[in-house]
Amino acid sequence: MTARDFYEVLGVGRDATEDDIKKAFRGLARKYHPDANPDDPTAAERFREATEAYETLRDPERRRRYDMFGTSDGPGPGSPFGSGSFGLNDLFEAFFSGDAFGGRGRSGGPERGYDAEYGVELTLEEVVFGSHKTIELDLPVECEDCGASGCAPGTHPAQCATCGGVGEVRQVRRSLLGQVITAAPCASCGGTGRTIADPCPRCAGEGSHRGMRSVEFEVPRGIADGQRLRLSGRGPAGSHGGPPGDLYVAVRVSPHADLERRGDQLWRALPVSVAQAALGTEIEIETLDGPKSVKVPAGTQHGTHLRLKGLGVPALRSARRGDLVCEVQVEVPRHLSDEEAELLARFAALRGEHLAPTDEGLLARLRSAFRP
Repeated sequence: MTARDFYEVLGVGRDATEDDIKKAFRGLARKYHPDANPDDPTAAERFREATEAYETLRDPERRRRYDMFGTSDGPGPGSPFGSGSFGLNDLFEAFFSGDAFGGRGRSGGPERGYDAEYGVELTLEEVVFGSHKTIELDLPVECEDCGASGCAPGTHPAQCATCGGVGEVRQVRRSLLGQVITAAPCASCGGTGRTIADPCPRCAGEGSHRGMRSVEFEVPRGIADGQRLRLSGRGPAGSHGGPPGDLYVAVRVSPHADLERRGDQLWRALPVSVAQAALGTEIEIETLDGPKSVKVPAGTQHGTHLRLKGLGVPALRSARRGDLVCEVQVEVPRHLSDEEAELLARFAALRGEHLAPTDEGLLARLRSAFRP
């Protein structure tokens, strides 16, 4: 029988990329794997054909020769994986994009520490100007007594006699594909590939123990409430000398008494009296940069926004700052003396404004004040 074109077998064009070829083979392998099709006598042949095509086209040099001459040095009959470099790991890679035995060459050895998170509360001043913080954490730290080896001082770990230091034990079984190798962590050494006859008393052979650690870090200008800082490699220590994990610092910004952050702007209320709003004034206020004067123009209305440039919040890790926005709140007096009420009534009369009488005694006094 004439061999089919490898590109046709995989269902890809001649300009297919390596990822296209791998994706196509993954689909065919799932569809025609003999173990998944025990009642289909053609499945094994289709699987072998797809494997041969994949093995040839995935290799740049063999693909070049196939494109030129239409032949390959692919696998010969009798072996589902052929005589080339294609093996069980390639099949697992095609199926799962990983290693046949869990994605790493050995199942034990030093392990990276886990990541941890710590919350810190900042003031608005620290957000605007940045700060240097030091926090004390109770977390796994590298054992100083054994240097993270897990062995008592003066001793050393030995290679596991069961797995030969590999950290896993492999077994061979037969299947329709031939011999299939399975692997499991070594029970004798727990997958580390080594045994410790005399463990360190302080860390019990783990290479790390809980302890207090001081962590210093810089708070960047402009950080926002709810954001996190990632301190790489400054988290809990790993086991058996493994690298530490990362520390994430979750930021919470405490409320300010007068100021509210809105993006890169700071907002605050600016109370003014009716007379100040009508005639204009200049008011001194406290800002994060010290006392500043705000000019209130004559005729300023309630709700007017007055800006002080560059006194807001900086963009994250930037020197550019937003503005401080003062929102004018015209305050109407609630309690007036007779003289104040008389002056306001006179003012209303001059402007032709009607006043609703609310107090007969006050109204009588006002009427007598304007009687000719």
